[in-house]
Amino acid sequence: MAKAPTRAKAVTRKRADVVARRSDSKSDIKMQQDVYVTMRDGVRIALRIWRPAKPGRYPALYAASPYQYEYDDVPAYAIFAWRETGPVEWYVRQGYVYIHADVRGSGRSEGTFHYMDAQEQQDNHDVIEWIARQPWCSGKVGGVGQSYFGTSQWFMATSKPPHLACIAPYDASLDAYRSSAYHGGILCGYRSNWYNNTVRFNNLHRPADSPRGKAMEWDFNYEIFNHPTYDDFWKERSAYERMPEVKIPVLSIGHWGKKELHLRGNLEGYERAGGPRWLVVTGAANVREAHHLYDEVDFHKEHLLPFYDRYLKGEKNGWEKTPPVRIWVRGEEAWRAEKQWPLARAEYQSWYLRKGPSGSVTSLNDGGLTPAKPVRAEKPTSYSYPDPEWKVGVVALVKGSSDPVRRVLTFTSAPLAEDMEVTGNIVLELYASSDQIDTDFIVKLSDQRPQDAAARAAGEQPKFANVSKGWLKASHRALDPQYAKPHQPYYSHEEPQALTPGEVTRFEIAVMATSYVFKAGHRIRLEIVNGDSNVTDAVFAHPYHPSKRGTDTIRHEARYPSRLLLPVVPKGKVTKKDEAKTAKRRA
Repeated sequence: MAKAPTRAKAVTRKRADVVARRSDSKSDIKMQQDVYVTMRDGVRIALRIWRPAKPGRYPALYAASPYQYEYDDVPAYAIFAWRETGPVEWYVRQGYVYIHADVRGSGRSEGTFHYMDAQEQQDNHDVIEWIARQPWCSGKVGGVGQSYFGTSQWFMATSKPPHLACIAPYDASLDAYRSSAYHGGILCGYRSNWYNNTVRFNNLHRPADSPRGKAMEWDFNYEIFNHPTYDDFWKERSAYERMPEVKIPVLSIGHWGKKELHLRGNLEGYERAGGPRWLVVTGAANVREAHHLYDEVDFHKEHLLPFYDRYLKGEKNGWEKTPPVRIWVRGEEAWRAEKQWPLARAEYQSWYLRKGPSGSVTSLNDGGLTPAKPVRAEKPTSYSYPDPEWKVGVVALVKGSSDPVRRVLTFTSAPLAEDMEVTGNIVLELYASSDQIDTDFIVKLSDQRPQDAAARAAGEQPKFANVSKGWLKASHRALDPQYAKPHQPYYSHEEPQALTPGEVTRFEIAVMATSYVFKAGHRIRLEIVNGDSNVTDAVFAHPYHPSKRGTDTIRHEARYPSRLLLPVVPKGKVTKKDEAKTAKRRA
């Protein structure tokens, strides 16, 4: 982002302003669209602007995406998952101007779309500065919106426009490579599907094909496939390394159920931001729940409006006393305030993979998971792939019904004697070998529910809930010493390292953070295999490459004690000792 910004100019098409009316027909909002702001290279970025009809100078909320502001009027239903602006008119009625930009090369904007490249980042910088100069703006601008809109906010902050006063990235990736394109170095099918079906299709197609929309000719799918490592293409599209430079207030809002896409970005964005920052993690279980929350006015009233009022209007509303971290504890189904993330008082417990059997589930091996470390040699666990019973990805079919664990490796604990809360980053320390030069590890942590003896004897599988997931391509196991921390592996993904067939290798596999209470009587279950399925992972499944043919072996013995490291939160209140641990961590 190099040169100092020049003044951008706006041109408005000859079209009357449109006034949005409430059901009582009072004209309190003015909506103006096809406002063009000229960038330094002559390309014009198109805006839609909503502002209070009453004259005055108001703070502005800025949203940027390729999702076309012409469709902002569709109803806030789950079928329109890309409608991620939040309650626009409600914000205007709270005394804000709301601006939605079609990013370069999308919607009615000129130029070529290149997915959050340096040029798009610079465009947002310049549009923010243009907004601040308008007679209806107070000079303060904040970022708004979820998903693509949220991710754009990280880049708005790292490009440092002088009039950007705060950001509130909701459900927002920080690093496109690690968060969605390549999980642990393994290609995910989501991002190319998103580009074709959500961005390109929506931008081009119109009823009866006339008039046609914008053809987005740049082939992002090719670029994804052509850049399998974290090279300059992805570094340009990552805000991770630059986050310590962000000094403006940040409210980062993530969801435990978005572990395959945005959760990583919201957690790391909070941890790495260099200024005042707050973190909220909701209990939204999936894409639809997370999307729905952002459409709810009550959610904005509680979590976002006070933040905006404090830093865009200067209201002395006590926001600074808001706990820096608020998390929804799954299992307890309750909010809890914390003083930091990760929690300093969480104590890591080792749960060792064992031969088994657990006698509780039907799988390839039915291994055990115990706090007791193996003290002698124990026969390793091997499996060959692809498995002939895999029908939809790695999911087997039994009497026409899907069974996601029957043909994968499982390691399951005994029933827990008491409730156990796991809150924080999870790591699988795995000793394994392969007869191939590379392999994939797709890991799932599940809460296995109690099952009566009769159902088990009949061969029925126990009910379970997925708690978290982790991924690692074996050749991408190298850690980046600059960013890796204890219990937080961070892979460089720059120079793949082939395995030596048959040689035992130690892998640190990052499993996404969570906050979850395993109830007494339930079991902790770890699942390991080299693939997944659209049945269990929906749009976030990973294509199974034809080269994946071989045998992998998991070791779990005294010499190679594979273990799951869980951050267990002790029961009771936070003590002064906990506070001391926090201070030491921050130092």
